[in-house]
Amino acid sequence: MDNVSYPMILTLMVPKETKSYKNVYFICFFALYLLILSINISLVMVIIMEKALHEPMYIFLCYVCINGIYGASGFYPKFLSDLISDSYVTSFQMCALQAYVIYSSLLSEITILTVMAYDRYVAICKPLEYHSKLTENTCVKLILFSWIFTNGFCLTAALLTNLRPICKYHIDKLYCDNWSIVKLSCVSSFVNSVFGYAITVTFFSFIVLIIISYFKLISACKASLESRRKFWQTCLPHILSLLNFTFAILFDNMYSRYGENDISESLRNFLALELVIVPPVFNPLIYGLNIRAVRKRAFTLCCIKSK
Repeated sequence: MDNVSYPMILTLMVPKETKSYKNVYFICFFALYLLILSINISLVMVIIMEKALHEPMYIFLCYVCINGIYGASGFYPKFLSDLISDSYVTSFQMCALQAYVIYSSLLSEITILTVMAYDRYVAICKPLEYHSKLTENTCVKLILFSWIFTNGFCLTAALLTNLRPICKYHIDKLYCDNWSIVKLSCVSSFVNSVFGYAITVTFFSFIVLIIISYFKLISACKASLESRRKFWQTCLPHILSLLNFTFAILFDNMYSRYGENDISESLRNFLALELVIVPPVFNPLIYGLNIRAVRKRAFTLCCIKSK
């Protein structure tokens, strides 16, 4: 243990392609970050300004958009700074903070998708009880639960990771994540692995709950044309968001732990970036375009601003 050190500076992966096309990558990712900010903020403003959208489903959607901005802001400013300065380094403290922000955002998305599945279940299967079950106070409690529950897990994981002695300084990824920081240590990662599996099982159980709720929704919708219409209009975006997110985070988790050397760098970078690119763009677009109430209000506001 004599060689153990606590380096303050860590290096990140340097993408090979950026050496020749640094400015092109910077412009593309900067435009993408502006797109994420603009569409998420626009949708949040539409929901806040329009009283007709002050319903539980739209309140939860508002939280999804805010969470998307939060997660994206944990990645894009640092990555853009690396591109423009051509210096892929970070302090250990900032690396830990970035990992916390990105993964607390991802886990918050799972919990809020679970809450939204419950909302759709009550709305379609028990419509007469909807307004009594999902009151404004209940919505606030569910959102607070989503935030506190997720951050409790992430804070514990961060403490278990950041209190470990460090003897390496390179992270083979474009951004910091919790498991990459764990691998910098030269001591056993058993406790971190057990806690990581506990997180995986806990949040995978949320996905199972969502799937079960949708089986019940599909069964309930068979008897009514109106229920089927409501299901496809309000539940399809939720299903697409869940599928995209589940496959992305499962693959990211598996290759981070087991398969880094078996996958090409370009494919690894693409699949790692998918977590911070697709959900914050995909969610507001698919909800905004598919839910007529949101689409109509957004279009009306755009027309007013253009005059």
